[in-house]
Amino acid sequence: MPDATTNELAEDTELAVGTDTLTITETVCVARNPRARIARLHEGAVARMNDSVALKHRLIASRQPIYGVTTGFGDSCIRQISPGKVIELQRNLVNYHLNGSGPAATSEVVRATMLVRANCLARGYSSVRPEVVRLLLDCLNADILPVIPERGSVGASGDLVPLCYLANMLTGAGEARFRGALWPAERALAEAGLRSVVLEAKEALALINGTSFMSGFAVLAAADAAELAAAADVCAALAVEVLLGNRGHFDAVIHAQKPHPGQMRSAARIRALLAGSGLARDHPQVLAANPELGDQGYVQLTHPIQDRYSVRCAPHVTGVLLDTLDWVRPWLHTEINSTNDNPLFDVDTQNVYNGGNFYGGHVGQAMDALKIAVASLGDLVDRQLALVVDEKFNRGLTPNLIPRFADDDYQAGLHHGFKGMQLACSALAAEALKLATPATTFSRSTEAHNQDKVSMGTIAARDARTIVELVQNITAIHLAALCQAAELRGADQLGRGTLAAFRAVRKHVAFLDTDRQMDSDIATLAELIRSGELRRACIEEG
Repeated sequence: MPDATTNELAEDTELAVGTDTLTITETVCVARNPRARIARLHEGAVARMNDSVALKHRLIASRQPIYGVTTGFGDSCIRQISPGKVIELQRNLVNYHLNGSGPAATSEVVRATMLVRANCLARGYSSVRPEVVRLLLDCLNADILPVIPERGSVGASGDLVPLCYLANMLTGAGEARFRGALWPAERALAEAGLRSVVLEAKEALALINGTSFMSGFAVLAAADAAELAAAADVCAALAVEVLLGNRGHFDAVIHAQKPHPGQMRSAARIRALLAGSGLARDHPQVLAANPELGDQGYVQLTHPIQDRYSVRCAPHVTGVLLDTLDWVRPWLHTEINSTNDNPLFDVDTQNVYNGGNFYGGHVGQAMDALKIAVASLGDLVDRQLALVVDEKFNRGLTPNLIPRFADDDYQAGLHHGFKGMQLACSALAAEALKLATPATTFSRSTEAHNQDKVSMGTIAARDARTIVELVQNITAIHLAALCQAAELRGADQLGRGTLAAFRAVRKHVAFLDTDRQMDSDIATLAELIRSGELRRACIEEG
């Protein structure tokens, strides 16, 4: 699967939901582009859903107890509910889970969640009427979004608490984001020409009993992590140049002897970025024989033959992230095309099945691995920055990259250049590393010990999102410093790829000649990375 998953679809792209082919690329595009259209439910999905609903009604009529349909929830499943109370049961299910807390999820997370949930229900095993899923897709098309608090899910019986806010909006209750403001949900639906629904037997449970909220965070984090890997390779190449480093560390011969695909790919990208560089040294230059060396003595070399680990081992760190993404993406692809619900109605066997497909273990494990790899990448970038700004290690660059003035006085006491940026970067790196503790190891027993082993997948996915955002800012700071250092060295000596990266940065962020506020520069360069603009500017697509 390709790295680039953020902006590859046209604005007028139409998707048919319910074909088991939803991709991460499509999900991210819909999440981030409110003008992307979801065309319709696939005809085959409509037929499957109608058959599933008919089976449910036959089973209800037979007085067979069906979990969450004609029984209570959790440990209350031993109590059977009369058929006349099934709609009230669904309403109560939503009401008693409307207890989320914390900040509201961003619009892009909510949009991803809505698309993934619709795709799950359209598979036809959840016994939900097509009109419920159509309303969900109509809201997505109209950009009517439920306000969903981020906190409250342990990721076991699905994302019960967050997804209840979605179910609540479809019934016309609660609040929705619409046209840049908060609206009463019923009024927002009416303004868009839509009508709320009354959730029938099983439908509220089907809407909330799945992994769609955690998956919304996860697909976006994975997409952004891929862009970070590319940006880290750009930074590594620039670091080699501004530190007058040894590009031989990235020779294909070395990495072929430890052939992890991600490591080899990262090294190859760095080699390509450095092509034509007049600043990076080659092995023959660094290892040239010294005729002054006598048989008994030694001389001080003018240049170390090996660079520090944060430069020399960059492909080994970035490669871990690339290889992690290669197994995370298939897991997420499977998850967003699965029936992560309970119970399931199978029209082929005419039976209802009780199980645990709502469990978020795969998403949780994937996100814990991803966040560790991304936090490690952030630490790598922070360590490179420390070398670049420190006059003890930056091989002749000025302290904190302060420019020299015409009289050769760079006023180190008056201006401090990137000193504050390095401090901020180190704080961000520490926070990212702290958050990298695996969330999936903190299972809790909840709901009267019915949910006695939980995935914590939602917390892992939210942490992954946060770490990605932290490392975007870390990388943005380093990128600004590297371009400053390149200009001090002479940007005309950069390689073809790194020069393209330098020019992309300089379109947005100017050279630092005197101390100035730089928080907006960080935000601008973080978006340059997240959007894929940096990658497209300097890395040839493979």
